[in-house]
Amino acid sequence: MRIVAGIWAGKDLMSPGKRVRATAEEVRDRWLSYLEPYLEGARVLDLFAGSGALGLEALSRGAALADLVEDAPVALHALKANVAAFKLRPLRRGIPPTAKDKAARIFKRDAIPYVRGLPEGTYDLAFADPPYHSRKLDLVLERWEETRFARILAVEHAADHEVPAGGKRLEFGEIFVTVYGQPRRRPRAAASASGKGKAPTRSGKNPT
Repeated sequence: MRIVAGIWAGKDLMSPGKRVRATAEEVRDRWLSYLEPYLEGARVLDLFAGSGALGLEALSRGAALADLVEDAPVALHALKANVAAFKLRPLRRGIPPTAKDKAARIFKRDAIPYVRGLPEGTYDLAFADPPYHSRKLDLVLERWEETRFARILAVEHAADHEVPAGGKRLEFGEIFVTVYGQPRRRPRAAASASGKGKAPTRSGKNPT
């Protein structure tokens, strides 16, 4: 496993092992390339983070903050090692991350209660890659429909898993990535240049 593009292109990632299904490199590359106009300075949520490859790839391509949510012990070891390898700091009080001064946080939590506690607009982009055919994907989508905790939500799922209509679908054989809620406003890079956008603050939620 490795970072495909951006400032860390080619850097190796520790794999969580065969017991955890990682997003294929070609899927991750096309997924993040599609969303790249909205990554500059973005606040990103990586649910079911596994090794953290999606969140770290987003940081490599311009995002400022990645919150990585994972509760499986077999994945957490690789996730913590990868964050440490990139020397990513946690958020410093009162000092938001930027596209050049990045931050990452690991939350050892189940993804469903985590998203249920998020208010609207906490993140710019959210990724979800739960086990295929899992009810957890449906619960994440239901929560996002109720409360848009991210401006854009992109989910990976099996081709035969029915998801709500209205998203942009990227197809990879038996694997789909569906992207919801793309803004019709200017991309994140332009907003960052005007000084808009701060890192989220969430009381009562302590990262590992």
